[in-house]
Amino acid sequence: MAEILQNVKPTRMELLKLKKRVKLADKGHKLLKEKRDALISEFMLVIKEYKDARKRAEEKLKIAFGNLLMAEVLLGSRDIEQISEITLRDIALDFMTKNIMGVSVPIMKIENLVRRINERGYGFLGTNAKLDDAAKNFEESILLIVKLAEVEESVRRIAEEVEKTKRRVNALEYIVIPRLRATIKHIEMRMEEIERESFLRLKKIKASLEARKK
Repeated sequence: MAEILQNVKPTRMELLKLKKRVKLADKGHKLLKEKRDALISEFMLVIKEYKDARKRAEEKLKIAFGNLLMAEVLLGSRDIEQISEITLRDIALDFMTKNIMGVSVPIMKIENLVRRINERGYGFLGTNAKLDDAAKNFEESILLIVKLAEVEESVRRIAEEVEKTKRRVNALEYIVIPRLRATIKHIEMRMEEIERESFLRLKKIKASLEARKK
């Protein structure tokens, strides 16, 4: 049997208050279960999106590193390193948020990083097409990595909210509501006991008065 609430007086007023609390707790429990189920559904969708984003990013990076390896074989590590130093650039990333079932998740906006060959800062002499392919695929990879980071953070935040909501549902279902119901039952039994004691006391008084009359 569930524990009862402490320091609760066995009065009709207290009983009415507890019954109202049970109704509110039941209603809150129902709403939280609905929220939990909706969050889990949303979580499954975002997990699928995360897996797709991760797969795309990994495939693009694999191609990019393959191109880079071929370019390094043809040009040499030293030339590749020197070219990388002259092609540095700043990347602007804007952060915003959107709301999913009460959870604030990030939106990351980034400019299109893919440049034309003549915009990358290195000359055509002394380089090759594999280097151009590597640069293009790495630029595309950055866009995919940013998207992956956005979705991964969404997964983390929604997962945290699912766990938080599950804990609240369980607390209501297994602790709060059972304690309220147990306390109500305890008060009802105590009030019945008090009524019986009062009835017996009145009966004794009545019998005593009748005995005195005789």
